[in-house]
Amino acid sequence: MTETTTRAGRREWLGLGLLTLPLFVLAIDVSALFLAAPHIGADLAPSATQWLWILDIYGFMIAGFLVTMGSIGDRIGRRRLLLVGSAAFALASALAAFAQEPVVLIAARAVLGVAGATLMPSTLALIRTMFRDDAQRATAISVWMTTFSVGVALGALFGGALLQLFWWGSVFLAAVPVMLLVLVLGPRLLPESRDPSAGGTDWASVALSVAGIIAVVQGLKELAAEGITAGALLPLGAGAALATVFVRRQRRLAQPLIDLTLFSRRAFSTALALLTAGIFAATAVNFLIPQYLQLVAGHSPLRAGLFTTPLALAAMAGSLTAPWLAARFGTARLIAAGTAVSVAGYLVLSQVGTTGSLGTLLVGACLAVFGMCPMTVLTTHLVVASAPEHKAGSAAALSETSGELGVALGIAVTGSVVTAVYRADIGGRLPADLPAEAAEAASGSITAAHSSVAQLPAELAQGVIRAADEAFTHGLNVVGYLSAAVSAVLIALALIGLREDTARPRRQDADA
Repeated sequence: MTETTTRAGRREWLGLGLLTLPLFVLAIDVSALFLAAPHIGADLAPSATQWLWILDIYGFMIAGFLVTMGSIGDRIGRRRLLLVGSAAFALASALAAFAQEPVVLIAARAVLGVAGATLMPSTLALIRTMFRDDAQRATAISVWMTTFSVGVALGALFGGALLQLFWWGSVFLAAVPVMLLVLVLGPRLLPESRDPSAGGTDWASVALSVAGIIAVVQGLKELAAEGITAGALLPLGAGAALATVFVRRQRRLAQPLIDLTLFSRRAFSTALALLTAGIFAATAVNFLIPQYLQLVAGHSPLRAGLFTTPLALAAMAGSLTAPWLAARFGTARLIAAGTAVSVAGYLVLSQVGTTGSLGTLLVGACLAVFGMCPMTVLTTHLVVASAPEHKAGSAAALSETSGELGVALGIAVTGSVVTAVYRADIGGRLPADLPAEAAEAASGSITAAHSSVAQLPAELAQGVIRAADEAFTHGLNVVGYLSAAVSAVLIALALIGLREDTARPRRQDADA
């Protein structure tokens, strides 16, 4: 094919701009809800169980339905799925914004999760269809992923501004005009694409995949909250069993929900492994840094959000320069070099102390984020590019599911490590004359320690807070070493598992 038939033009780049809008909304929704939580709690007064469902149901639905929606997009058309999902997201956002009962908000959040699961794989699959030139596709994916990173970083600031001016429902209602814009412009700017040979949907496979992924995510969440308990091991075991049955069923079906032959492609399998493990390591930054800024450094949520702005800039720089650098040095070498930068960042985080370490914290976090972004961008590109175009939806869904599992695993392991280090460490740091009841409360977590000192004398309270801050920071340091070790292994995996002939974007003659 000639350049004129393979390279994207003005319409495709405008379409890319449109595809970033739903992703930006999804990213903001991740962080804005936590800011609105106190207002929702005061207005709706949900029970503890209801509040847990309000927070968790969205993530469960997204993680559980990604694979299903990617396959459905291949069958019915990715643009059609995107438009249906956008309409559902707009309606569910309006329902959540005006919810008067906790049950209504839970239902709205569940629909938002299912709708969100349609948006992520369909947008990425459409990028695969619209950008056939490897270099252009890599650039488009970097823009796509940068949008999500910036959205997560700006979610707190955006949500805080809305809550300052309006009621808590405005956090949800802001998504409606964006999704309406997608519905209006989508048919004009986005092409339709589907798998012409796709058959019907195997709903037994759908049930197995949804139940299996939700069970694994639930187990990981319990692992993060309670450690190694029956409540964590049972859902993890059930998820593994369901996954085994799911894989065996896919091998027998003529039209499987997931084409397992995709995993026979070395670039595809290696990229998924790198993506999952890389996001697992990077989650330490996203999970612990805000806690450190608010609990140890003592900053307000808004000020802590402002201090994370450099991380958003580092993510933008790492994501947007990745395709350009990969075209010159090769994907495998760039991923390895970027991951080495992340290793340095994690090692810097391992040296953070309780006082005078804000600069050290931000430098380490920025290095970790900047170095990891080329991996996330380029592995996503490899997953999408190494799959046949008619399987773009399934490949995109697997990429997104890997990311979701990386986040869930990262939070579970990071939370467990910090909790274990904290509880082992704080006992020797608490004041000797601290009452037993206060000591027991302070030994639970840094949040409990800060809350337990209200009735204590000032000097004793300061001793408890200092001990809790030091124990938590020690946990952060250990996680820094852990993330550095995981990332060092990924350097070897990238260099061994990716070959330059499959990893380097194919540059086409610009004058053809």
